[in-house]
Amino acid sequence: MRIRIVDAFSARPFTGNPAGVVLLDSGAFPDTAWLQQVATEVNLSETAFAHPLPEGGDADWALRWLTPAAEVNMCGHATLATAHVLHTTGTATGTVRFRTRSGVLTTTADTGGAITMDFPTAPLTPVEVPPVVAEALGCEIRSAHDTGPDVGDLLVELPDEKAVRALSPDLKALAGHGGRGVIATARADDPAGGHDFVSRCFFPAVGIDEDPVTGSAHTALAPFWSARLGRAALVGLQGAARTGYVRTELRGDRTLLTGSAVTVIDGELLVTG
Repeated sequence: MRIRIVDAFSARPFTGNPAGVVLLDSGAFPDTAWLQQVATEVNLSETAFAHPLPEGGDADWALRWLTPAAEVNMCGHATLATAHVLHTTGTATGTVRFRTRSGVLTTTADTGGAITMDFPTAPLTPVEVPPVVAEALGCEIRSAHDTGPDVGDLLVELPDEKAVRALSPDLKALAGHGGRGVIATARADDPAGGHDFVSRCFFPAVGIDEDPVTGSAHTALAPFWSARLGRAALVGLQGAARTGYVRTELRGDRTLLTGSAVTVIDGELLVTG
């Protein structure tokens, strides 16, 4: 069984967000315990598992995402990585529909290799800043929003880009907050710098101290910044040690996320489920 590691939201190896991708030959998933063992062994923020579905249905592939500690409802970068593998191996062309915990998600590849994902827009609800989050981040927080059950994060707005880059949160405290984690964001300091907003994502509760580039978070970041900047199409820059760009566009109740990917490891999984 082949297993690949793909750097998502970047066209350059060793940047963006790495994800494991396992394409299964059978028409069903192995036992969940085995999937979790593989994801824990791979030890990346997410490993994606996909198997083909019968023709004529509402989706082409079934897709699940697991962190080293738990299964999650949505993962953008591992979806992008899976679509990239399907296209680069000739397994799929054009549009691919994935059946997931969050419904049917659609990806479309262009001739240049970029992949656009069609995800549901996260519902944003203003909330008070939880004291544990304020203490864990240790900086001024301008606003906080709940991002709904699919994303499951708390989105917090910081004063500026420098504040986001300087974050060194108390991860143990954040892990006890509840939900998947925290998205910290701010408007870009330089509007001419190639991006409109910045973000960093911390998910210690699911075994990820910091996720380099998080597609699902941008289903919340896109409507948040679109409302403030007055544009439907935006570019987000995420990360610290590793960074990547996500192009976002709001279309009704959907968010289009576009990025590139590159396969860096292609190997064999010797233990089957």
